[in-house]
Amino acid sequence: MENFSVLMSVYKNEKAEYLELAIDSILKQTIVPNEIVIVKDGTLTHELEMILDKFSTKYEFFKFLEFKENRGLGLALRDGVLSCSNELIARMDTDDISKLERFEKQLTYIANHPEVAVLGTCIEEFSKNINAPDSATILPLTHDEIVKFSKKRNPFRHMTVLFKRSAVISSGNYRDFLWFEDYHLWLRLMKKGYIMANLHDVLVSVRADDDMFSRRGGYKYLKQDIKFQIFMYENDYINFYEFIRNVFIRSAIRCVPNKVRNIFYKKILRSSID
Repeated sequence: MENFSVLMSVYKNEKAEYLELAIDSILKQTIVPNEIVIVKDGTLTHELEMILDKFSTKYEFFKFLEFKENRGLGLALRDGVLSCSNELIARMDTDDISKLERFEKQLTYIANHPEVAVLGTCIEEFSKNINAPDSATILPLTHDEIVKFSKKRNPFRHMTVLFKRSAVISSGNYRDFLWFEDYHLWLRLMKKGYIMANLHDVLVSVRADDDMFSRRGGYKYLKQDIKFQIFMYENDYINFYEFIRNVFIRSAIRCVPNKVRNIFYKKILRSSID
């Protein structure tokens, strides 16, 4: 199998115990990366630094980028991509858990489909117990399905993707677009003609409590949402009808009470697990 890097970004508000579990899930994979690049996006807590020191002391393939100020995920990942040594880069968040065969399955698929530049997977979400997931998110699988789906919603779960470094850089790399850094990148990759796919396999367990869904509401999030829809319309990703439809639906979601929004995300946008 081809060598690959794992790219993560961490900042001070994240929990040390979650970070430890996330990194541990990388190191227990059936195929382990030969490089893990972690961007320290601003000064971290002592607890977070202790976790990173613990792993980097034991394993030589950790690489750290340190910034004194928190600059946001887009700029952190931009510099992280440039620092990765391998063409294949797997994204991973600091509070989620990759299943044991995640990288093996993604690398095998890429080896058999070299035309694919971005490969995601489906996910399961849990609020308390990783062994008792609450729901699953099933995403479009083929490139044509992904392009169609992207006109309404993000076709990938960011923490699942494996992508080609050269494709991301040639498409402008990550940029600063709060809450939409990855979606913004996928659309630019599509514009350049890169092929994308999702595996049907559920290969990442994502931590999703009520607070996560609650944060997706309010004026600030709505303002960013509309800004992103304007970007899509002005760059011909969507037509005027699609722009109006998206803004109407998203405005309603952002403005309803948190309890209603939580139900919408959990019961309508996800598949329940019995």
